[in-house]
Amino acid sequence: MTYRAPVAEIAFTLKHAAGLKQALDDGLYGDLTEDLVDAVLEEAGKFATDVIAPLNRVGDAHGTPFKDGAVVMPPGWKEAYRAWSAAGWNGLASPTAWGGQGLPHTVNAACIELWNSASMAFGLGPLLTMGAVEALEAHGAEALKRTYLEKLVSGEWMGTMQLTEPQAGSDVGALRTRAERAPDGSYRITGQKIFITYGDHELTDNIVHFVLARLPDAPAGSRGISLFLIPKFLVGADGALGARNDVRCHSVEHKLGIHGSPTCTMVYGDHGGAIGFIVGEENRGLACMFTMMNNARLAVGLQGVAIAERATQQALGFARERKQGRASGAADGGSSPIIAHADVRRMLLTMRALTKAARAICYATAAATDRAHRAADPAARQAAGERASLLTPVAKAFSTDIGIEVASLGVQVHGGMGYVEETGAAQHLRDARIASIYEGTNGIQAIDLVTRKLPLSGGAAVKSYLGDLRRTVAAVKAVNDPALGATGIRLGEAVESLERATAWMLGRLDHAAEPALAGATPYLRLFANAAGGCALAEEALAAIRLRDGGADAEACVAIARFFAENLAVQAPGLERTVTDGADSVLLADPAHSRAFA
Repeated sequence: MTYRAPVAEIAFTLKHAAGLKQALDDGLYGDLTEDLVDAVLEEAGKFATDVIAPLNRVGDAHGTPFKDGAVVMPPGWKEAYRAWSAAGWNGLASPTAWGGQGLPHTVNAACIELWNSASMAFGLGPLLTMGAVEALEAHGAEALKRTYLEKLVSGEWMGTMQLTEPQAGSDVGALRTRAERAPDGSYRITGQKIFITYGDHELTDNIVHFVLARLPDAPAGSRGISLFLIPKFLVGADGALGARNDVRCHSVEHKLGIHGSPTCTMVYGDHGGAIGFIVGEENRGLACMFTMMNNARLAVGLQGVAIAERATQQALGFARERKQGRASGAADGGSSPIIAHADVRRMLLTMRALTKAARAICYATAAATDRAHRAADPAARQAAGERASLLTPVAKAFSTDIGIEVASLGVQVHGGMGYVEETGAAQHLRDARIASIYEGTNGIQAIDLVTRKLPLSGGAAVKSYLGDLRRTVAAVKAVNDPALGATGIRLGEAVESLERATAWMLGRLDHAAEPALAGATPYLRLFANAAGGCALAEEALAAIRLRDGGADAEACVAIARFFAENLAVQAPGLERTVTDGADSVLLADPAHSRAFA
């Protein structure tokens, strides 16, 4: 089944769940209008549907073979990428000073979803370039900005993010890549990086690598890491490409999914060291890289939404066409479409509800990021920045978890045909599986949420967010629409469970961190259940206010009710897991417990 960009649905979520309409009314985006946002999304949807989506299966089948020391991209990808960058999509949210369009991150987030729904393997490369732009713009010296930013913003050159090494994994403090100071102020880099997305390819004439490395006199651990910009081809004073730098792709990984995205092992320093340039200060590289990583974490969350959306579209299409069995109450005379069977409807509604909830959380995170940068009042900027920080690990982890769950349900809806590659359902599951692992595994996201984000401003940031959720619950109860069923009651119970679990977490971080760490992952899911349910309720309330008898209002209400009555009800059980389940984890010491025998 072909992908169709759900532009109207995306626009509605942006405006009414993420707060874009309120931001426009507040003047946060200057003279930007709803009509312009709608026009941007419409054009992005057309490009995603007509140009990128047809390449998804091509990329999966062709892969990125490594021949004669170079990566060969799938047929049609170079042409599609160059058309995409020429249309200005790479610089949508980038600073106008460097050739970008300066549009909100919120709008760009919606477009990132569209590119990745069309083809996650295609969308991966540009999202890293966007992160590179942010890191260089925030931390780079003016000379580096003048040389590289305009080309990165336009997409004429692409960027990479390089942290991981064979012995280090997520523990970047254990990296061994070395940097030596050169007399001219540059550096010479030697070492190896693995799992580097788009580390080599033929889409652009140059690739700008952002690489973490350690100086000889650096402190141990993560405090001694520096960030370096290392171009594939050196750039002359006139901006022209010069000699090949001392960096090469050694090999390409053979992966479960995202076959159209080259995942490379990179080698630096075969001939004395790659020439690199410091970004930010020496030994402060991790802080600089986090600018790039936070951008990437939200983008990866959007990949989870994107795969879930595409898997849902395909499952819905199949369920309407596939006839099997006779549904309860169906007239005699033949098989029913499987969508008529209650259990299939349950699966499809679960797919739709999880996808829409994750989308709303991701867009709300992007909207908070916009306010953190654009609000006039410093206190408002700080509060928005803390809201974005609080939601980022939830957006990344929940959305990528549900991307896997929804893609798996998509296979189940297809039955045996879902397990056959030709239908395409299996590709969605294979592609989705990596997103919960990279850019910080979802376990790391949960630990970050509990240990770093809940304590922001002494717990005031999370308490403010809980207050917003309570207001949504009150509004649902006040509207008293029979179509919402028990939505207000069930969401109220979920928010109460989240409040109690949050208080439990905050009460243990100072003196009993291990129980908090043991419950971090179920706590994040509890957080997302309450947040996602309330976001869908906000959409339903907006739809009721704007109701004109159309099916969209009915759909918003139906999905919000389903989430509240079928998914948010998991909250009390998750709360008990958080508050009562730690001992069963911590007492199973792998050194002594037979549980791991």
